[in-house]
Amino acid sequence: GNTDNSTDVLPANVKTIIANTEFSPMKAAAADGRRSIKDLWAMSSEVLRHKMDVFFFPAVYSYFPIFNRTKIVVTIHDVIADHHPELVFPDAKSKFFWKAKQNAAIRQANLIATVSEYSKRQIVEYFRLPASRLRIISEAARPVFKVLSSGAEMNETLARHGLKPGEKFLLYVGGISPHKNLSGLIEAFDLLNANSEMAEIKLVLVGDYKDDPFFSAYPTLKKQIGELGLENRVVFTGFITDEDLACFYNAATLLVFPSLEEGFGLPAMEAMACGTPVAASNCGSLPEVLGAAGRFFDPRDSQSIALVIEQILADDALRKQMSEDGLRRAEDFLWKKAARETLAIFDELAGK
Repeated sequence: GNTDNSTDVLPANVKTIIANTEFSPMKAAAADGRRSIKDLWAMSSEVLRHKMDVFFFPAVYSYFPIFNRTKIVVTIHDVIADHHPELVFPDAKSKFFWKAKQNAAIRQANLIATVSEYSKRQIVEYFRLPASRLRIISEAARPVFKVLSSGAEMNETLARHGLKPGEKFLLYVGGISPHKNLSGLIEAFDLLNANSEMAEIKLVLVGDYKDDPFFSAYPTLKKQIGELGLENRVVFTGFITDEDLACFYNAATLLVFPSLEEGFGLPAMEAMACGTPVAASNCGSLPEVLGAAGRFFDPRDSQSIALVIEQILADDALRKQMSEDGLRRAEDFLWKKAARETLAIFDELAGK
């Protein structure tokens, strides 16, 4: 994601144990990366030296074998890599290693955590697991994502990324990998040009296209934008801080989320917390996350995307309604609630 966690402080009663590894977890998590046997053993043997009640993996890519007699929780956010391997992995080898790790993690886990009802159904179906082995921990927007008043600070942030004050734009936030369907969004954006009233609007794509650890669609997208003559209308910001991102959400006319599949879809929640209307794909978890606050399109049909965007942009009252509904919806999803759901899983496993 587009997160900067450098400010997060651990509570005083947390003991940090660092295993000496050659590669960082982020490098190991990349679409073409994996952990060496040496690194896996460094972590497994470090864990062996401590007595633990529960071991929690917040994602499959952080998994390594556990040899202690402890209860294990593994989080599987979605089955996107399983449904669309050709869009996620650059080659067969990286797909093979990912599958091996995922299967080992599922075999070892006492419980599997996931982020939505949609993901739970997909995991149960895909891995043929009993639903009783799964628990849901919903996600939430961080407090930095809130309604901001427009002013000099916001204009300065937007100007740094090449946007003029008051300039209307559609916003996309997330990865630049192929399953995010950005080529479909760019095609839809091109169709909007046929309407003279839409000719001034820009499309801003926020996401780390330089160091994205997953398979990037960036070169293909740049080529497509060039062929459609949209270079001056489509802005790639690259990675930006959450503070800057909050300004983008607040200034955007609409967040457009065209993914072929999402397990949760955090940017939709962040946008709602900022009072930004959201138009999203009718696939995956997005209808569940957005509820009545969102408007939906078929992501595989660029005309459907364009039509929904056009309807929202043309209707001020609808945007106001979507904004109010979204703010209310975001209040139902809080990290405190997610923390309570996580603790409930730990207590259940520890037999409390």
